[in-house]
Amino acid sequence: MKIAVLVSVGRHPVSGTVRYSRNDAAALTMALSLAKTHKATLDVLHAGDPSNPALQEYLALGARTVEVLEISTGADARTDATAPLAARLRGYDLVLTGTRAEGAFDSGMLPYRVANALELPLVGAAVDLSISDGYAQVRQFMPKGLRRRVEVRLPALIAVHPMANAAPSYAYARLREGTIRPVATQATANSDELAWSVRAATAKPVRLAAAEKRSGHARMLSATTTESRGGSVVIEGSSVEKAQVILAYLREHQLVDY
Repeated sequence: MKIAVLVSVGRHPVSGTVRYSRNDAAALTMALSLAKTHKATLDVLHAGDPSNPALQEYLALGARTVEVLEISTGADARTDATAPLAARLRGYDLVLTGTRAEGAFDSGMLPYRVANALELPLVGAAVDLSISDGYAQVRQFMPKGLRRRVEVRLPALIAVHPMANAAPSYAYARLREGTIRPVATQATANSDELAWSVRAATAKPVRLAAAEKRSGHARMLSATTTESRGGSVVIEGSSVEKAQVILAYLREHQLVDY
């Protein structure tokens, strides 16, 4: 049995420092457990820059070797990682990956595109995984605390949810023993619809909301009953008169100070 794990480079939410992706670390932890249980071959793959220091942290998390398919990753990069990954992953019984990377604007489409290129079934949002008799039993994350169990025939690609039942173990000694192995690839250029651009994030507008003046008991009742919250609907009048109504509301609730 052959298992592959796709790992990406994450970023710290405050400092922006590159690090391992916590979602991919959970996928790696699950893969290590499965490889040990079923005596399977495990390969850890990354498409990008082999000199990225974040890849070494996957060695500390248990990967003996991280194979890096070298592709351009600069701000003006237009190379597509799907093709080299799909070519490398042919013949594997199980492919694990995170739901999405941690670059803030990552689309989360890579697992779907790789599965489509390999013509494999895909199961997303996995929080638990077991294998028996050529099938993978997956427990999926659902909204509002629900879970769903599904079964898929191998080979398959499974995307792991951030709340997966896996606790990565970090050991500095493993980082010193492992290796990063670059592999040259024939990366193809993205088509126009797949081109990405990177720019600084912009602040979202702050939504003005009037302070809640009701008692706690009244707020509890409003959660179970339908009631009118007051206010007024202004249809007639000029734009100046309508603007004066809005300004009066903002002043009444102290949302503006002029």
